[in-house]
Amino acid sequence: MNRIFRSRGRVLIVLAALGLLAGTVLWAQRTAREAEFQRGYNVPEWKVDPEFHKDVFTFVRVKYDLNTTTREQRGHTLERWKIDFPDADLNLSFRLQQLTSMKVNPDGRVLELTDKELVDFPFIYFVEPGRNHFTDEELDALRKYLLNGGFMMFDDFWATPYWTRFANEMKRLFPDRPIVDLPLEHPIFHCVFDLKKKPQVPGVDWGRESQFTGITYETKHGPGAEEPHYRAILDDKERIMVMICHNTDLGDGWEREGDDAYYFKEFAEKYAYPLGINILFYAMTH
Repeated sequence: MNRIFRSRGRVLIVLAALGLLAGTVLWAQRTAREAEFQRGYNVPEWKVDPEFHKDVFTFVRVKYDLNTTTREQRGHTLERWKIDFPDADLNLSFRLQQLTSMKVNPDGRVLELTDKELVDFPFIYFVEPGRNHFTDEELDALRKYLLNGGFMMFDDFWATPYWTRFANEMKRLFPDRPIVDLPLEHPIFHCVFDLKKKPQVPGVDWGRESQFTGITYETKHGPGAEEPHYRAILDDKERIMVMICHNTDLGDGWEREGDDAYYFKEFAEKYAYPLGINILFYAMTH
């Protein structure tokens, strides 16, 4: 498990300049249709130094088994762990490589919580956790990973019923550790980009409509989806081990940046990427 710390230490050398450079980066002033790439074609590619291929940040997505709850996405039946995949992972990795001094692996990974390789990566991402039920084996592996320095981000689940189920699963993970609300003053909202509010990033369809309705939450989920919540589970030193993004969908902000000019400007550029970079910076430096 000490490999988590070694991986973080390598990337810290690169991240040392991130706080100095990324905060002054001028985000590309362009419409989404003028973007350098869009989903499905002109996929960005870049290379990393082969001598340091293990010394770069790698985006890791958690694969989970939820066979009974697939959904239709753009005409395709999709397992829920694949929501926004692979575009969100690739786009965020590309923007990190493009807009900061961080060296990033263009080839993200997909791992299960019980994979032995998990300890090689200090950051893991889990999408749509509101329906998931962890096995005891998964909980044991995740608990060890987090207590030994790992960082897990949960994203894209909405409303009260899914929160209740998720909170019950977190109680199984850490019976004696509460879920706490992160105040806006917490460093995770300011460590690279200085956010003035806790943002709500809806899926692209709701985001597009918000310019006419003023509503930024996904109304289909029912009551309790209106307000974004950023919560966490902390270790004994008050380090965030588990970052919980509820009533917001940062992943769609990364995935769908090229779909709509308004969505790109108001949600991807303004919130999804800045907060995503802040979360990664925090995870790699704490």
